[in-house]
Amino acid sequence: MLCLAVAVAGVWNWRLVQSRVVAPRELPDGDVVLAMPQAGEVDHRLDWFAPWQSARIPRALRFDAPQGSEHGALVYNAQKFWDMNEPRGGHHEGDDLNGIGGMDTDLGDPVFATADGLVLFAGQPSPGWGNVVVIAHRAPDGRTLHSMYAHLDRIDVKPDTLVARGGRVGTVGTANGHYPAHLHFEMRASDGVDIGGGYAMDPGNRLDPAATVAALRNAAPGDLSPSPLARMLGVTHLRSP
Repeated sequence: MLCLAVAVAGVWNWRLVQSRVVAPRELPDGDVVLAMPQAGEVDHRLDWFAPWQSARIPRALRFDAPQGSEHGALVYNAQKFWDMNEPRGGHHEGDDLNGIGGMDTDLGDPVFATADGLVLFAGQPSPGWGNVVVIAHRAPDGRTLHSMYAHLDRIDVKPDTLVARGGRVGTVGTANGHYPAHLHFEMRASDGVDIGGGYAMDPGNRLDPAATVAALRNAAPGDLSPSPLARMLGVTHLRSP
């Protein structure tokens, strides 16, 4: 009887874990609203990825700016991390990067992976977010970090694939016309896929994107070079130095 009870408990626990662990490609698509940034709501569901997915996250030895040059030139920060936005009902959870011409002058410009990583999510979680890509990185100190690229016009990567630093993840968009063209860029310390709402009163796992990239750049000020992972993957569409 004891063995039977242990077996039943084991099966029940396995089914419970399986119900909570969802592969990124199985996450709800745009038909199920995870978060509408303009509504100021936050979706509290987290989808933890499996150990085999965590093991595939490459170590990122260097981080670069996701738009403009590798130094972030030709781009300005239109709404910085944790700026208070009263109409949205909270603090901004990322950086809004825009071309120096302002408005829609950067529409269609390339968006680059800030570091070597594994694509966890690529799709449209809600009309207000538009196209979104979430990439996981293993920081030099062992932490799991996520970068998120939102409001994209086009997505150029697929879930469960590796992307090199400087590899194109998509192009700058308007989130289905909700905003002037810009890149909403976030950095998080997380072990699960979390889309969120864009604005909040508590930072939670969100990090200052500009400060995080600067702290993890791990390169000389004038050092412009492709990722070794890019060479391993045979990637040829990296940004030019």
